[in-house]
Amino acid sequence: MKKIYFIIFIIFLSSCSEDKDKESNNGLLKITFATDWKAQAEQGGFYQALASGKYLKKGLDVKIIQGNANINIPRLLASNSIDFGMGSNSFIPMNMVVNNIPGKAVMAVFQKDPQIIMTHASNNVENIEDIMGLPIMIADASIGGFWLWLKSKYSFKDNQIRKKTISLAPFLRDTSSIQQGYLTSEPYLFEQVTGKKPKVFLMADYGYPSYGAMILASNSMIVKDPKIVQDFVDASIEGWIDYIYGDPTLGNKLILSENSEMTEEVLFQAISKIREYNMISNEASLGNDIGKMSEEKWMNFFNIMSENGVYDKDLNWRDAYTLDFIEKGN
Repeated sequence: MKKIYFIIFIIFLSSCSEDKDKESNNGLLKITFATDWKAQAEQGGFYQALASGKYLKKGLDVKIIQGNANINIPRLLASNSIDFGMGSNSFIPMNMVVNNIPGKAVMAVFQKDPQIIMTHASNNVENIEDIMGLPIMIADASIGGFWLWLKSKYSFKDNQIRKKTISLAPFLRDTSSIQQGYLTSEPYLFEQVTGKKPKVFLMADYGYPSYGAMILASNSMIVKDPKIVQDFVDASIEGWIDYIYGDPTLGNKLILSENSEMTEEVLFQAISKIREYNMISNEASLGNDIGKMSEEKWMNFFNIMSENGVYDKDLNWRDAYTLDFIEKGN
C-alpha cells in the first residue's frame, strides 16, 4: 500500500511540474495552488476568486489542486511542485521551520481555528472547564496539537483521552459522550441524524491561538517574486469577501463540479457557521480585515507549544510567517 501511495505521489508531482513548465497563455502566469482537502466551503474564497476571474485580473492563471488524506503541502512546496499551498493550522508552518523547509505563511483566512469540542444538549457540560477530568474522544493527530493547549490552560490529563474514529456513531450512542469536531462538519451531521443541536464549544473562543486556512509560499517565491505573492493574496482576500459576505454562487458552482460528494446544503450551512462565529472576520468589518496575522498571536502559540515540549525554546519561530503581504494584525 505504501508503494502505491508513493507512485501516486510521484505522478502527482510530475503532473504539477509539467504544468509549471508550460508556457503561459495570453500573457497570464500559470499558478498552482494545492489545498489540504477536497473542495468545500472552508476553501470557498479561493474557488470564488478563481470562478469570478479575480485571479485573472491580476494576470494569474490559477489551478486549484484538491487535497486528500495523503497530500503533503510542505513537501510539494519544498520540491517546487506547487506555487502556493494551504496550511490548515499554525502547526504546519511552524513544523516547516523545524524541518528546514523553506516556506512560510503569508496570510491567514481563518482567524479562529475551526476545532470544537461537542457534547449532547442533555449533557451537564456548560463550558470547556467542565470537561476537565471527563472522558473525551480525540483523534490521534490532535494529541500533539490542540490537546496540548487544553492540558496547558485547563490541566486536562491524558487519561481522559478516548480514541475518536471517523464514524459519529459512538458519539450518537452515548448521550454523556464528549468529542472533538470541526465547526462546519460534525454539528451539522449530528443535527441531520438526530434533529437536535449539540452543544458546541469553539476552542478559539476560549483562547486557542491557532490560525486556519493559511496561504503558504516558498521562501524563493517570496524573495524573487513578491508581486506574484501579493497579487495572489489580494485576489484571494477579494474572493473570500465575496464568498462569505456576498453572493457565493460562482464559488459553490465550481466546488460542486470539483467535488461530487459535496452538496449545496452543506456549503450554505458552513458559510452560515463561518459568519455566525466570526471565523474570518466580524459583522462590523464584513471581511475588510481578512488575512491578517499578528506577531503576538504567533508568539502566544509558540510559547504554549514550546512550554509543552513540542518545539525547542530556541526555535526561530518568526520564520514560520511574514506580515509583508498583509496589513499588520492587531
